[in-house]
Amino acid sequence: MEAPTGLRERKKQRTYQAISHAAISLFLARGFEEVSVVDVAAEAEVSKRTLFKYFPTKEDLVLHVFADHEDEAARVVRARRPNESPLAALHAHFLAGLDRHDAATGLCDEQVVAQIYELLTSTPTLAARLLQYSARSESALATALAETDDDPLRPRVTAAAIVAVQRTLAQDNQRRMTAGESAQARHPAAVAEADQAFTLLRNGFH
Repeated sequence: MEAPTGLRERKKQRTYQAISHAAISLFLARGFEEVSVVDVAAEAEVSKRTLFKYFPTKEDLVLHVFADHEDEAARVVRARRPNESPLAALHAHFLAGLDRHDAATGLCDEQVVAQIYELLTSTPTLAARLLQYSARSESALATALAETDDDPLRPRVTAAAIVAVQRTLAQDNQRRMTAGESAQARHPAAVAEADQAFTLLRNGFH
């Protein structure tokens, strides 16, 4: 017999997914500014209080899709193989993301991903929160790098450069997807550009 805790967790996950689905559907159909939290709660058939238990702000209803990626680079660095450099681990991780058409790399031609990207970049409050997310990701990576580097400056500068490169690669890929190029067709060029970018990082932009 399944434990009550397991049942509760499954119910919470279903509620979370229902709210998320309702919010994204409404925002894409009507625009972020034109949809209220009350509208989302009604669509998901939950109370406003319940909605805020899962998503503290209206912006979180969209930006939660990035939550799992916020400390991803830091986790990759900490989990790297013995004798593997942080940069090599992050390079391999980005290439693996390209291979599976991970939305975090920008190489994802699913229509809803392109629509969410457009929503994020065209809504000032969401764009501002996205910058905060990027800053937290950079900070987490710098902390992970500092665990094996006692230089006071190098981890922070390295993290800033890596996050900027990953963001640039993802944005370039996403623009290609928005223009109608398929992820499969774009993949070889995306891999080549990632290799070039990480080589520049490795060589110190000489």
